[in-house]
Amino acid sequence: MALALLFAGQGAQKVGMGRSLRSASPAARALYAEADGILGWELSRISEEGPETELTETRVCQPALYVHGLATLAALREAGRLPADEPTAVLGLSLGELTACAAAGVFDFASGLRIVAERGRLMQEACAASAGAMAAVIGEERDRVAELCRDCGIEAANFNAPGQIIISGERERVAAAVEAGRARGMKRVLPLNVAGAYHSRLMEPAREAFARFLERETFSAPRCTLYTNTTGRAISDPAAIKSSLIRQIVSPVLWEDCVRAAVAEGATGLWELGPGGVLAGLARRTDKTWAVRSFAEFADLAA
Repeated sequence: MALALLFAGQGAQKVGMGRSLRSASPAARALYAEADGILGWELSRISEEGPETELTETRVCQPALYVHGLATLAALREAGRLPADEPTAVLGLSLGELTACAAAGVFDFASGLRIVAERGRLMQEACAASAGAMAAVIGEERDRVAELCRDCGIEAANFNAPGQIIISGERERVAAAVEAGRARGMKRVLPLNVAGAYHSRLMEPAREAFARFLERETFSAPRCTLYTNTTGRAISDPAAIKSSLIRQIVSPVLWEDCVRAAVAEGATGLWELGPGGVLAGLARRTDKTWAVRSFAEFADLAA
């Protein structure tokens, strides 16, 4: 089986994540200990014990998901569930793209954690400095959602699966778009409980600061095929990967395109490494014939 590994994005976090991995897998436990030392605060404790309000903070949940994804990968390798020549491809939703980069060897675990922590910090600052919001549009085609966004002065932020698109922008404009969408016969336009307008122009301060931060970071070519959210296609040049991660902060996440590309280019199995099973659900929504699995806790490794 040619495996593509899928890594979770912000919103998948939940209190208790990583507890069984740390308890049963020495490899996972070592990564959590290393992360606590690098960050200077107890990521492991917050991941396991919460409180939920702290875990959901952007500055916390992004490193938490990054470490959880790579700890799951380490546990899979330790248990002999992942051959040395796998995966053939990696991809991640939003924040998960940085986890995918680490899995592909674009940067090492420690460097990636510092990058992710800074990304989360900057995005939280951008959220605090703006009045942003997001909403989900369910069951509509891309062109209708694009028209709604143009008319309301907001942006499409995530193309997650057929008929699942997230819109983002100023709070008042998103609220107006929700009403306008319903008035146009869109049956499900649902405001989301999020801290800000991710993947929109309101994140521009974070993008600018993140670009400066990444100037001193060294990236390597990925060891396997890596897909980027900004185009939905494979990417391999280290400079292009860096530019893509910077642009991704304010650009739409073309997640459906990424997954379709991975399958079209040879992936026969999609393994999600992250809590909640969100990406597995999106994959099944996209194509029910795909072979999809989800790994979040140690028990999943034996299933």
